[in-house]
Amino acid sequence: MAATQTSPTKDASTTRIMVTISVMLATIMQALDTTIANVALPHMRGAMGTTQDQISWVLTSYIVAAAICMPLTGILSAKIGRKRLFMWSIVGFTLSSILCGAAQSLDQIVIFRLLQGVFGASLVPLSQSVLLDTYPKEKHGSAMAMWGVGVMVGPILGPYLGGLLTEYYSWRWVFYINVPFGIIAWLGLAGFLDESALDKKRRFDVYGFVLLGVAIGSLQMMLDRGESQSWFESLEVIIEGALAVVCGYMFLVHIFTHDHPFIDPRMFHDRNFSVGMVFIFIVGIILLSSMALLPPFMSALMGYPVVDIGAILAPRGFGTMGAMIIVGRLANKVDARYFITLGLLLITFSMWEMTLFTTDTTAWDIIRTGMVQGVGLGFIFVPLSTISFATLDPKYRNEGTSMFSLLRNIGSSIGISVVTTYLAQRTQINHAAFADYINPFNVGLHIAQEHGIYNTTTAAGLTVLNQVVTGQAATLAYLQDFRLMMWVSVAALPLVFLLKGKPKPASV
Repeated sequence: MAATQTSPTKDASTTRIMVTISVMLATIMQALDTTIANVALPHMRGAMGTTQDQISWVLTSYIVAAAICMPLTGILSAKIGRKRLFMWSIVGFTLSSILCGAAQSLDQIVIFRLLQGVFGASLVPLSQSVLLDTYPKEKHGSAMAMWGVGVMVGPILGPYLGGLLTEYYSWRWVFYINVPFGIIAWLGLAGFLDESALDKKRRFDVYGFVLLGVAIGSLQMMLDRGESQSWFESLEVIIEGALAVVCGYMFLVHIFTHDHPFIDPRMFHDRNFSVGMVFIFIVGIILLSSMALLPPFMSALMGYPVVDIGAILAPRGFGTMGAMIIVGRLANKVDARYFITLGLLLITFSMWEMTLFTTDTTAWDIIRTGMVQGVGLGFIFVPLSTISFATLDPKYRNEGTSMFSLLRNIGSSIGISVVTTYLAQRTQINHAAFADYINPFNVGLHIAQEHGIYNTTTAAGLTVLNQVVTGQAATLAYLQDFRLMMWVSVAALPLVFLLKGKPKPASV
């Protein structure tokens, strides 16, 4: 795919600024929607009279549709043009957002969320490839810093914004908020982005796409539904897991034996790109896992209301933005691998501090550790996005950015599934271990009973005592989850040595 060329009749600087603003709006719009609807689910459930399992399809339909359609970005850009695909994706995403907000039944909102996922799948990879082509190579670090702000901060601020809109307006506004973003982004791209070169001769590998789509869709379904269906005790999850493995294996065999595969395996010959794929997968695991753990920890065990939780977690996003701005300015002066290493060390340190949390931990401690973690993510994401594409042939850029985003999303899905499952298991194990201490030989329990704190002679007293044990078991389980994420961060450190530093430009 040839790089987008700026028309000589347009001022290059103005065009670059307007394209950047438009691309950022599209990125933020899509990134927000990955988490903003989560907060509104209980309100949707009440309005539509559905069960918890049924309303979860509002999230599942979006995630699965986006995952399946994201790899189509490369072939569609080649066939119809990147600008045309980008603009139609924005139109479709905005209209489906309006339909989601106006939905009157569960069936309607699930279908409209499915459409939202289909149209939104291309927005993030297209925004990344457009910025890489709009800016000269020596400014790719700054371009990725701006792109990263939308991608990283959207999911972080989504729950807070969703909580405000749901609390003071209606759950429907978590979808209507996309309308102004979509309109402004569309107008900016229509006026300032030039069309990319078409590749009419490129063939569409239907068989390869079907195999990849079934594998990704089955994997996402398994990850999203596994916990509620007791994982492999459920026939549904077994079938989904089997389809993911079988179709994934057949897809790998297919792309290495077919003359015109859906995904060209030659782009993985680039070492930085291949290592970057593994790295962004791990970053995806870390990115949303702690965000999936902290809100229920603060709500159920610390007693914070939803709006306060959003306000306390929001500084994490500001830390990410600040780090990205710093990296963007120093991208051409400091080796990207140093930033990535520093980022991993900061994340590891913040996760270690989170393993020391208690139910008496102050809001400032949560804010402080969150900001450190946000800074760490900012130091990783921008350099990693830059170095992964530094030596990749530009003709693979559209496909490469779609795979980059896909691996990040899959990592996030796996990370959330792992931490929620581990949390449930550790809570049960911890409860059983703590319950062993509730016996006639426990001196501390005797003292507590003598002072009237607990009463083990009545059913009500035992219920209160069980609630205390359950709370302590859950608290320890959260800390064990934080420790697991800490070790994931440590395990990613050796990957830094596999990355090759890009050559420094002659002038900055």
